Amino acid sequence: MAEKTLVGVSGASGYIALHAIKLLLEQGYAVRGTLRSLSRGPSLLEALAKHVDVSALSFVEADLLSDEGWDEAAAGCTYFLHMASPVLRYAPDDENELINPAREGTLRALKAAEKAGVKRVVLTSSIAAIYSGHEEDILFTEEHWSDLSKPISGYAAYAKSKTLAERAAWDFVEGGEMELAVINPSLVIGPLIDPDGSASVDIVKRIVEGKAPGWPRLGFTIVDVRDVATAHLLAMTQPNAAGKRYICSDQFSWITDIAKVLKPHLAPQGRKIRTWQLPDRLVKFVGIFDKTIRMFANGLGTKKQLSSQRLRSELGWSPLPLEDSIRETADSLIDHGVV
Repeated sequence: MAEKTLVGVSGASGYIALHAIKLLLEQGYAVRGTLRSLSRGPSLLEALAKHVDVSALSFVEADLLSDEGWDEAAAGCTYFLHMASPVLRYAPDDENELINPAREGTLRALKAAEKAGVKRVVLTSSIAAIYSGHEEDILFTEEHWSDLSKPISGYAAYAKSKTLAERAAWDFVEGGEMELAVINPSLVIGPLIDPDGSASVDIVKRIVEGKAPGWPRLGFTIVDVRDVATAHLLAMTQPNAAGKRYICSDQFSWITDIAKVLKPHLAPQGRKIRTWQLPDRLVKFVGIFDKTIRMFANGLGTKKQLSSQRLRSELGWSPLPLEDSIRETADSLIDHGVV
């Protein structure tokens, strides 16, 4: 029997990473994932085993802020998906809590991959590296980069961490033989594999919990986590993806629109889904006391336009219906006992 192609996946316990690992195993690859602590391994194997054969999955210990473990993680890999990056549910007092591990961890992964002779690295970046610092009403494409010299509404530290990490990655591979492709997802929702989930599904979680009286005038361009995993696999295998970044995004939706999808879906379960939109003035007042609300208060009413045409036309990517993703996210949160 032919030996399976080995793919390294950093940050293997992550929301997107688990779906990417599931897809890679389904497609017949062997996967070696990195974890900050190997103590997470058994629970992740158990969670994934409910969906796919995990016999070709292994883990090594590696941390974004340490050199230890990265050479072992990349050894023998043909491809490497660098998906590990710090995410906080509130704005940190010191932005370097996000920036340093994001940038330094990316360089550690790339150095180890290059040393191991990896053919192509696929980096998980973000649309936060594309449109942040731009207030004009334009259609954003992969040609745009976030302007870190300008004030950034919302999660400024996160935007800086993703932008600086991606810039560092492109600088690293310039002139070398190792290929790089980058996926820039928007807000990611979709079913959970592990109940730890992700900060990105907190919006759906809060709606399902039904504790808030209403929702701020905030909206996001959304993509399903399974579609993000597919995008990574396409960027890993398609020859024409080398040297390119891809916006991975589908439709824009206001939070109230998400709530309106969930209200009839969850009504038979007796869940109270509120669809009222809160006045902007009230949201800004609450933001004085709530770090999470404060992150987004300056972005009230803004709507960014993103083009995923490159991903669709060049790699044949086609996303799942948004309303299905919203409903399945809520169902998964309930099934995992998160809400």
